[in-house]
Amino acid sequence: MRNYLIMLLALVAFTGFTAPTAKTNGTNLIRGYKLITVSGKIVDASSGEALLGATVSVAGKGITQADVNGQYQVTVNEKETLTFACIGYLDQSIKLKPGQTTLNVSLLVNKQTSLNEVVVRGYVKRNRDETTGSSYIITGKEVANNPVANTEQLLQGKVAGLNIQNGRKSKINGKAYYGGNAIEATKRLPAGIVEKVQIVNGYGNQTTITPQAFRPTPGDESYDKIVENQFIDPLSTPLSTLAVDVDGASYANVRRFINAGQLPPKDAVRIEEMINYFKYNLPEPTSGEPVAIQTELAAAPWNPQHQLVRIGLKAKNVKTDKLPPSNLVFLIDVSGSMGEPNKLPLVKTSMKMLVDQLRAIDNVAIVVYAGDVGVRLASTPGDQKEKIKDVIDQLGAGGGTAGGAGLMMAYQVAQKNFIKKGNNRIILSTDGDFNVGASSDKDMEQLIEEERKTGVSLSILGFGMGNYKDSKMELLADKGHGNYAYIDNITEATKSMVSEFGGTLFTIAKDVKLQVEFNPAKVQSYRLLGYEDRLMAKEDFNNDTKLGGDMGVGHTVTALYEIIPAGVKDSFTASVDPLKYQKPVAAVRGNNSPEVMTIKFRYKQPDSDKSKMESVTVIDNPLNAGKTSEDFRFAAAVAEYGMLLRDSQFKQNSKFDQLITMAKSAKGKDEDGYRAEFIRLAESTKNMMKTADMTAAK
Repeated sequence: MRNYLIMLLALVAFTGFTAPTAKTNGTNLIRGYKLITVSGKIVDASSGEALLGATVSVAGKGITQADVNGQYQVTVNEKETLTFACIGYLDQSIKLKPGQTTLNVSLLVNKQTSLNEVVVRGYVKRNRDETTGSSYIITGKEVANNPVANTEQLLQGKVAGLNIQNGRKSKINGKAYYGGNAIEATKRLPAGIVEKVQIVNGYGNQTTITPQAFRPTPGDESYDKIVENQFIDPLSTPLSTLAVDVDGASYANVRRFINAGQLPPKDAVRIEEMINYFKYNLPEPTSGEPVAIQTELAAAPWNPQHQLVRIGLKAKNVKTDKLPPSNLVFLIDVSGSMGEPNKLPLVKTSMKMLVDQLRAIDNVAIVVYAGDVGVRLASTPGDQKEKIKDVIDQLGAGGGTAGGAGLMMAYQVAQKNFIKKGNNRIILSTDGDFNVGASSDKDMEQLIEEERKTGVSLSILGFGMGNYKDSKMELLADKGHGNYAYIDNITEATKSMVSEFGGTLFTIAKDVKLQVEFNPAKVQSYRLLGYEDRLMAKEDFNNDTKLGGDMGVGHTVTALYEIIPAGVKDSFTASVDPLKYQKPVAAVRGNNSPEVMTIKFRYKQPDSDKSKMESVTVIDNPLNAGKTSEDFRFAAAVAEYGMLLRDSQFKQNSKFDQLITMAKSAKGKDEDGYRAEFIRLAESTKNMMKTADMTAAK
């Protein structure tokens, strides 16, 4: 019998048999021990700094890593032994005590560790072959002998950061990184701003790298190229079709450049977003429809022989207590690049402002992403404000930027908590610098095009500078049935999260499109100011599967057309020889209609897939300059400012003094002070451009 038992035990050991989990009085037991959840923080013993990426293992098998704040959480047997490890530190194994649920760990530096290698590489997405070909390994000896030469010969001014392996402590631009955190240095810094690196190995030896190659790289921010709309002959192209755009991100971003003493890149200036940043005093819809339209015609301020047509759309206002319930997912980028003061700290303040506006019927979940993705807060009622804010306060920055995975997780959470006929929306806060996983514009666009069919909208809040990816965020918002705002300071956060809360979050009309038909008897040429990336084929206007723009509660949209009246000589309309094989159509410039144009606009109710259409006409009866509305003059001043910033080929007689005077006359009540701020901005820009011109002339 004894031999039989020995054979049975051997068989069990050989086959790896594990006793089934048992339950006793509601307690999970494995191998006779309770299953418990242990959490804590892993830090550097000498500095107290959190050790990002420190691993926690059991019996030699890694089971989790510390997050950006050094926090970890594991579920194990109550008498298990946990081993904690981090590059450059001594491992530490600790046996849990029965019932222990908290275990904070301080790791000691491994004094037997030397600086083995430093990998210096450009901060761009590469596949394995490309990395092998463009990386350079500098050993500790090479760095000590000639750090500058060994770095400069490879980088040639294009370096983005350092990936430091096996150093106890590294200082990059004076900021300390401990142990595994040093590996994240590349991701923490915008490309090209490394000035000095100090590396201390386990023995206390120090190496300083100060290569001339470490210089700011201009153009790290990305903007889609804008090819300005041209003047078009209505005989050949009578229809102009576009999706409306309520975004104001471009203006806030331009303001950031000017306030920093720099002129913005030309492609950062989107004239329609400059204009639509501001509120306009348009009449509310009166027919029960969600949107009303108004038009105005007068001489163009920069060329009195031309005319300017203003088309204004106004979405109806709805009281907050009448708005549908919201299912919100805050998707927050906590990667290393968000560690700057004007990024994650401002994100956290902005999100808490938004939380203060929520009602008990609203729900919020929080998803974060860095090198990986996690749900920090399950969907929680909006009246549990302290709980939500506590989670926001705990967020810290560090790691890669798995934006694609973050979006997928956010859509999953939004779908899980979907509210039928409610406001289901993801609010993404980021600098747009996705570099892990699905990160290309095409990847992200395809993901959002699939997910938008579920009824979940995507709004984008952009933060930061240096590595700011405006092009990517504008694309995501356009494809995601949402709006896009750039937040550069607390005032802008208040505007987006408090003052314009309803417009930011609640769609009142979706897929809004405009189509304008010009009468060639009155119009020789026309040009749409801005909206270059929102133009549509004429057939798309009646096609309900083609996306338009969305308008939120109380939103206004302005579109400006510059018109060259029939019979006015101009240098913008190119001549074309008469066609040989076909004759012009019968409807020519000689018709007797007093109409300059017919404007059709199409929209859908938020819960409908079928659009409605309305139309208005504009009669050839231009207003005198003194009779135009304040809104007309102010919008024209902003457009003129945009053309000067872009040095547009169509700026004609645009002048700063002229637009500033016009804006001052059109300031109106300006309760929020945004128009006064624009005037100050235009005056600063005038002085900056004058200085730039004088410098260039020397």
